[in-house]
Amino acid sequence: VQLQASGGGLVQAGGSLRLSCAASGSSLGSYLMAWFRQAPGKEREWVATLSRSGALTDYLDSVRGRFTISRDNAEKTLYLQMNSLKPEDTAVYFCAAAQEYTLYYTEVRGYDNWGQGTLVTVSS
Repeated sequence: VQLQASGGGLVQAGGSLRLSCAASGSSLGSYLMAWFRQAPGKEREWVATLSRSGALTDYLDSVRGRFTISRDNAEKTLYLQMNSLKPEDTAVYFCAAAQEYTLYYTEVRGYDNWGQGTLVTVSS
């Protein structure tokens, strides 16, 4: 599957953004899907995961309650709705997909397909 992320931008603290990750080549229902982020000078960090069925989600503690991962009914686009944004959310955000079962769903090594990043900047 090929992934294309979009939707990043500049937003004030407290604002909202919705990131999209468009898939081509395969339906997202065949994959475990995730969002990661990478702030300047830091390692890539897991943010959220959506199960293949779409029924289960998990979040990084610092974004739980503010971010929501989801996908459309056609299983072609993954979303990350980000509310109550904070300056510390500033990062390049990446979508990722895992075709095989993995124990490492919060780690980079658990995913074998990556989209290019989209930059989110939250000003204070």
